[in-house]
Amino acid sequence: MSHYFETIPFESLDGFQCDLKHLIAPTTTKGPVLLVHGAGVSSNIFNPPSSNNIIHALAEAGYDVWLENWRGSIHFEPNEWNLDQVAQFDHPAAVRKIVERTGSKEIMAIIHCQGSTSFMISSILGLIPEVKLIISNAVSLHPIVPFNSSIKLKLLVPLVSRFFRYLDPQWGLRAPDFKSRLILKVVKATHWEKDSLVGKMVSFTYGSGYPALWELDNIDDKTKEWIQYEFAHVPLSFFSHIQKCVSNGALVRNDKDGEDYTEVAPMTSARFVLFAGKKNKCFLPKSQENTFEYLNKLQPGLHKLYLLEDYSHLDVFFGKNAHKDVFPKMINELELG
Repeated sequence: MSHYFETIPFESLDGFQCDLKHLIAPTTTKGPVLLVHGAGVSSNIFNPPSSNNIIHALAEAGYDVWLENWRGSIHFEPNEWNLDQVAQFDHPAAVRKIVERTGSKEIMAIIHCQGSTSFMISSILGLIPEVKLIISNAVSLHPIVPFNSSIKLKLLVPLVSRFFRYLDPQWGLRAPDFKSRLILKVVKATHWEKDSLVGKMVSFTYGSGYPALWELDNIDDKTKEWIQYEFAHVPLSFFSHIQKCVSNGALVRNDKDGEDYTEVAPMTSARFVLFAGKKNKCFLPKSQENTFEYLNKLQPGLHKLYLLEDYSHLDVFFGKNAHKDVFPKMINELELG
């Protein structure tokens, strides 16, 4: 099944031009669901070449499907962003636009990785009160990474930031200059997994695994080919912010004060459902476990945690069996509201 979208531009609250992709479906019997992508990709990450993808599953279940391209989307010109900007300016504007277009007073969201961390900040700050159910994958309020990744964040990010403003897995297809070719040589020398060069660049950029963001057994050849073109520029400004959060054990503001977002009471009535692949080598499953413990202490019995035995990071969405193992769980939680 091919998906047809209308593109709806919206202006972030600080003037950045973002957009929403709205699925044109023959019949929608249920309310809007917003999908929010991670760093260095775009909303198309939810649309792999399979008739069994999450967009198809949501449409089949009758939901009105919306995908947000926030300022970190590779559809836009490279720009230096941090999680605070996305949380304060992009997501609230996207939610308002959906409410304006649909007339729905309540929406639900499925959020991934840095779309998840930033969206969680929006929620706990009370900036998106219309969002009543939030399904988060991989990481939310407590980013915990493998030991090797923490060393990379502490040591490599400051070093690489002296020479680059962005890292780009597309260098696996075409490295434009000496500096990027040097990075590619390092990646070739350290990554022996049977993945594409772009896939290896992704693993070098985002984690400690071989590969870091998916289990190779979980993705078919068609998806492996497609994913090469779905990753591109990501700014070092983001890595600088997430390094502070990882060091703290929970999300913090990027400013000098570095206020911990979990030290104030969340200003939201939303229900949170957390998903984590047990094999995730980008953000360890402990990330979501810690957030669940934090939320459950505040509102016992309201929230939920799913640990997925055979999944990693992004294969939760484009794994060849995700339509059987994962999507029914997500849709069931949407039905519960």
